[in-house]
Amino acid sequence: MIYVTHRLPVNEPGEPTLDRTAVWRGLVMKANNALPFVPVMTHCEITARLDDETFEREIEVFGDRYIERIAMQPQRRVVFTRLSGPVLGTITNDIEEDAEGLFLRFSFALVLADAQSGSPEESAYAEQTTTHYVAAVGATLNAMRRVARGEAPIALSAT
Repeated sequence: MIYVTHRLPVNEPGEPTLDRTAVWRGLVMKANNALPFVPVMTHCEITARLDDETFEREIEVFGDRYIERIAMQPQRRVVFTRLSGPVLGTITNDIEEDAEGLFLRFSFALVLADAQSGSPEESAYAEQTTTHYVAAVGATLNAMRRVARGEAPIALSAT
């Protein structure tokens, strides 16, 4: 199993100040249409709405297709559970707040289907994936800042 967690401050000097509500709106937009937020993703389509806070989507990352179930815990967390594809597991996006400010944490626990735990193949995949997921944290916050500046109207994808 590959487990990584990464936390970045939401607000940076010289950037628009985002509050919890703005970050939550950004996470909802990302869950519905991740393309403006995740540079390595090339396809994202909602395939089923199960209720107001749960839906499924099909995505493509590095040429691999996945089905994910998205569960939203308003103003707090979005959980992406991989239901099918070559890499299974969960990815979480958490809004955290403490005395130091507002933060966005991305965590993932993934299993590479065709690799032994601890194998060189799993290690190589973990290194590459960690690099891309850490970049996605920054890209997500940058997309939220563009929205706050009015530079990037991002629409929810149609169901």
